[in-house]
Amino acid sequence: MFFVIPMFSMLILSLKSQPLSTTFRIVPYTFTWHWANYHMVWSLYHSQLWRACYYAAAVTAGTLLVGYPVAYWIAFHGGRHKTTFLFLLLLPFFVSFVIRSLVWQFILSDGGLVFRGLEAIHLLPHGFHVLGTSTAVIWGISYNALPFMILPLYVALEKIDRRAVEAAKDLYARPSMVFRKVILPLSLPGVFAGILLTFVPASGDYVEATILGGPHTTMVGQVIQFLFLQGEQYAQAAALSNILMVLLLAGILLYARALGTRQIDEYL
Repeated sequence: MFFVIPMFSMLILSLKSQPLSTTFRIVPYTFTWHWANYHMVWSLYHSQLWRACYYAAAVTAGTLLVGYPVAYWIAFHGGRHKTTFLFLLLLPFFVSFVIRSLVWQFILSDGGLVFRGLEAIHLLPHGFHVLGTSTAVIWGISYNALPFMILPLYVALEKIDRRAVEAAKDLYARPSMVFRKVILPLSLPGVFAGILLTFVPASGDYVEATILGGPHTTMVGQVIQFLFLQGEQYAQAAALSNILMVLLLAGILLYARALGTRQIDEYL
């Protein structure tokens, strides 16, 4: 009900003709099977769509590299303080999403405390800046997406039977081999769940790209937000949203085929 009905409504809206303005009134949208909306938005905004996928992939890779060691340490070395560590991990996210993004804008600004201090001690060249670049956008999205990667990884690592790890050690496996042959394969469902939970929200982000990015970092989420709320081009916005949704669903279905829906339900 909460997925099929809205998606069906978006599909109907995307196939309607754009209204025509007259001196006295605005002609309402009419359903005309107007598939040209999809060709139009693809030709106009395909670069923003692929940029969003690239940023989401970079965010997913970065959060995986950072989040896996964190989740591993909490699961295997957190002891009786595991719950405390997870709470501390989530504590900053009790603050508003927009406020956290504005803080990142302050941190990454040219005159901010970080870069100004590094320039003062000559660790960075004069005029170095990050704000308004793709790097700033990826960093901001990664920060907000990190818990969505760490939590399913932690669940997967916590569920590993420690007897399997001890058995590998008893068979004289080196620590690196224990990780590669036992821990990593058993944690792969959590890895795929973290990738899914991170990539999907990151690809549709528009807040971070608006606050931290510039004119050359526009993502498809910003375009959809503009078309819906400012441009009033509802049919084009719906068509672009459907294209993004189809790409994401295709990735999810490929994941479900490779890993199995039972594993998805278990780790999501």
